[in-house]
Amino acid sequence: MTNANDYFGNSNGSENLYRHPLTKMVFTDGVKDMADTCGAYWLIDLVFSYQIQKQVRLETFQVWALKRVKNAVFTIQATDGNDNHVVSQQIPYSDFKYDTATLWLVDGVLLLPSEY
Repeated sequence: MTNANDYFGNSNGSENLYRHPLTKMVFTDGVKDMADTCGAYWLIDLVFSYQIQKQVRLETFQVWALKRVKNAVFTIQATDGNDNHVVSQQIPYSDFKYDTATLWLVDGVLLLPSEY
């Protein structure tokens, strides 16, 4: 099982923050590198789109775990960092090349765990 986090965000912190075009939230160099390399800007959009839901938005620390179920089918689950379920969704098709990826959303900043 290949984990995207093993290939991206191998540094501490981020030199730049990139503003999402439709929200006031931002993402880091590592997230941008993953999105550019994997064609996964949809993943950033997915995480940010859930922030309109009050029960999601109120969690100031969110862990988003993307996991391949089989072939091109994925699930994504958000927790509060203490393994308490916040929201989840099945993704019926994605060409994401890795089996898993984890993103953190901390106070409106989407980052890779290694960038925290």
